[in-house]
Amino acid sequence: MMTKEVMVTIAGFHMAENDEDTIEMVHVGEYYERNGTHYILFEERMEGISEPVKNRIKIKENKVEMQKRGPVAARMVFEAHKSQSSTYTIPYGSFLIEIYTVDVGLQVEEDRILTTASYELNVNGVHCASCNVRILAESRKTFRL
Repeated sequence: MMTKEVMVTIAGFHMAENDEDTIEMVHVGEYYERNGTHYILFEERMEGISEPVKNRIKIKENKVEMQKRGPVAARMVFEAHKSQSSTYTIPYGSFLIEIYTVDVGLQVEEDRILTTASYELNVNGVHCASCNVRILAESRKTFRL
């Protein structure tokens, strides 16, 4: 049984024209499951911003929804073979993002949940990158560095 307190590892891989970028962040968060949907909550501290960004990840069988609230606000939905547009707001302004999800994966085990999404990202109507995101939530007691 997954504990309420979890370690959340989010890894993103972005491939643009002549550039590849990988970002990985680890946060302490909370996990709960309700009616077959998995929820992961955590706060993110960003450089130069005093207020934390509150994150909620909602995971179902073939759908992942990431929501950010606070100084950074966004709602990103990953559902295979579907497009979704939203506004991504940062302290310096906002822009329109469009996500076309190619594939979504989910593995649920006793002490860990792994979800992945492959997607195409457009920003303000221009193709920006081909991306992969990997979200891993592990019971804090079993987390290994």
